[in-house]
Amino acid sequence: MQILKNKTNIDFIGKRKPAVFISTVINLAILVGIATVGFNYGVDFAGGTVVELKFDHPVSAAEVRERAQKGDLHDVSVQNIGGASENAFLLRMGGVTQLNEENADKAKAAIEGLGSVRNVYADLANGIINFRSSAPLTAEAIKAAVEKSGTGVQEVRVLGENQGGTGVDYQVVASGMADKVFSALSAGLEKPDFEQRRVDYVGPQVGKQLRNRGVMALLYSMVAILIYVAFRFDFKFGPGALLAMLHDVIMVAGYYLVSRREFNLTAIAALLTIVGYSVNDTIVIYDRIREDMAKFKGKPFAEVINIAINDTLGRTILTSGTTALSLIGLLIFGVGEIFDFAMAMLVGILVGTYSSVYIASPLTIWLDERAAAKEARVTAPA
Repeated sequence: MQILKNKTNIDFIGKRKPAVFISTVINLAILVGIATVGFNYGVDFAGGTVVELKFDHPVSAAEVRERAQKGDLHDVSVQNIGGASENAFLLRMGGVTQLNEENADKAKAAIEGLGSVRNVYADLANGIINFRSSAPLTAEAIKAAVEKSGTGVQEVRVLGENQGGTGVDYQVVASGMADKVFSALSAGLEKPDFEQRRVDYVGPQVGKQLRNRGVMALLYSMVAILIYVAFRFDFKFGPGALLAMLHDVIMVAGYYLVSRREFNLTAIAALLTIVGYSVNDTIVIYDRIREDMAKFKGKPFAEVINIAINDTLGRTILTSGTTALSLIGLLIFGVGEIFDFAMAMLVGILVGTYSSVYIASPLTIWLDERAAAKEARVTAPA
């Protein structure tokens, strides 16, 4: 398929300086934004709970959110999944258990109000309250006191008398956030009008490990690609490909930063895909540059690169355009993480095509000019 019937002669390289300047400013702004504002981390990275619900009647995401907020679930994200007729939703919220910083003090005060209680310690990470009582207490009384303070209780464990014989140790296990979701959405109903299909918990420590491993996977892939490009081409080509990849990753990260869409494992998958797509487009241009260097000996290197970019322009429009069309379909019909992935990929395709021309190529020209100047200094007579 021929997109451009006549060979183009656009001076891409002549516009490299303003393009590099604008790209540098935008990239620096994104990095500053990431350092100061940060991403809107999803449950995968920040930790929390995901509950999938299916209602037995038509309902909107706004109505589900309103019911959750009335049930004291204020920090909850409601997302429609599947078709509109399926009435299925994902509810995402921070925290694995109902024990958090806000209600831990109230729960501790409620336990201390039972009398003869000391050494009350709330383990927020595991959703457990440990304490000791000099007088025996019933599990029912402890559970009622804690639930009255606003924290659901899954179990009260009587650990027995301590070794010193100075009291009995108890442990209160808080209910999970899924139980709170169920009670909040069932409030005022004789029978729940929904089915709880799935519950996923991600602890904060696990979320941190997933985030770190995702970033390391991204870095390892970029280093591997740099080594591949350096061996396949000349050393002066490698840094350009690496800088183009960094540019594309930062720009796609900027999409998540500005849009405040959830940054999760799907975002890492999109970034890894963009890295591969970006270097593929860059290598095609590099291949043509290498061919034209042998074909147009004696021409300035910048002019050779300009010819190579024009020669591959039709191919670039065809491949990027067809990929973008499929992504537009996902944007129209996709929801949730599918929409986020498609949008990130679309941004990545646009900036990946741009960076191959205005980031990778200018750096290659600069390295070539630097090498030529160094060789001239060496061969110059003393």
